[in-house]
Amino acid sequence: MVHQRRAVYALAALSAATFCYVTTEVLPIGLLTLIAPDLGRSRSEAGLLVTGYAVVVMIVALPLTRVTRRVPRRPLLAGALGVFAAATTVSAFATSYEVLLAARLVSATTNGVFWAVVFPVAISMFPANIRGRIVARLSIGNALGPVLGVPLSTWLGGQAGWRAAFVAMAVFGFVTCVAVALLLPSVTPQESAGDIGPMPDRPRFVVLLLATVLAVTGAMGAFTYMTVFLLDVSGFAAASLGLLLFVQGSFGVAGTWAVGRVLDRFPLGVVLVLLGLLTAAMLGLSGVGSSKVLTIPLLAVAGMSFSSLIAGVQHRVMQVAPSTTDMASASLSVAFNFGLAAGSLIGAGLLATAGVRVIPLFGGLLTAVAIALLAGHEMSRRRGRNHEPDHSGWSVRPNHSRGAEKPQATTVRT
Repeated sequence: MVHQRRAVYALAALSAATFCYVTTEVLPIGLLTLIAPDLGRSRSEAGLLVTGYAVVVMIVALPLTRVTRRVPRRPLLAGALGVFAAATTVSAFATSYEVLLAARLVSATTNGVFWAVVFPVAISMFPANIRGRIVARLSIGNALGPVLGVPLSTWLGGQAGWRAAFVAMAVFGFVTCVAVALLLPSVTPQESAGDIGPMPDRPRFVVLLLATVLAVTGAMGAFTYMTVFLLDVSGFAAASLGLLLFVQGSFGVAGTWAVGRVLDRFPLGVVLVLLGLLTAAMLGLSGVGSSKVLTIPLLAVAGMSFSSLIAGVQHRVMQVAPSTTDMASASLSVAFNFGLAAGSLIGAGLLATAGVRVIPLFGGLLTAVAIALLAGHEMSRRRGRNHEPDHSGWSVRPNHSRGAEKPQATTVRT
């Protein structure tokens, strides 16, 4: 166990790194109207800067994670952040669309490896009985990306040009790279990944990935076009959109922080409850979204549940990982990016054919299917089990059968 204070500082540096990746991945969305005319391209072509990024992550995450399995984790994470910052710098000074796209794709190649490794590394620095809390703390950076990183970058782009936003993220990326290199303890691949998850279960792992694809597809379909919904259905003024999206994002940050308190005790229960809240919020928006008074709390619940769900699913994936936890995290990254791309694409089709009000209804139905899939699989396992009951589904007790899972004498406050 590493020194407590250093572990907390290292966790903060890793959380800042997740903020960098989340913000930069979707950065062109808020800058489309500036990038497209400056480089002589259409807005749809500028949008490919985000779509292409997600596609590359889906393609390279698993093979690159496998190739780098024996690389020590500190240089691997610092190196990934260094390449990310360098590629973002090239993006900032790109003189053509082709150069900008190429730089984005290079950055995307580091994304899959980063997300595969960062969570296993973080939990390796702390006692096993607070791993859920550590996953939630690390996920704060994810949640801050949409609520803080993207709006600030969009504002900076509007004031000083879109290149200034990329420069700012490149500088932040370099600073984070140095912090990770200095603060992260030496972690071997075996210490960060282990052979398998503490409760390996391939069927549960596969079902969880499928449910994640469904949930992310539904949620991102709704969130991608939420501003259109708020304008056309709820009737809010354009000037209030920033505040409304801040409400959605800030509740996501608060929810991610709070869920860490119970995630270690109820890993699957937390995921199901958050899916239920997300479903209720999106179905509610579809049904009563024309009411401004009701839309605001529903928007807050949707933001809180989705951001917290990411932490819950990440923790559960590493619990039931049938192979190394870094490969499991890479698989989750692929599932998430697939859902992101599919949700945006399906949402665009629904917007053009059925109208924006149908999009949250579609999203709510997909998340409901995800709940049914997870809960149904768990119930069928319990009914058909003939051996000793496995208590890992809804609550977790420390597993003393493996040395890595023995309770630690030290405690780390985060």
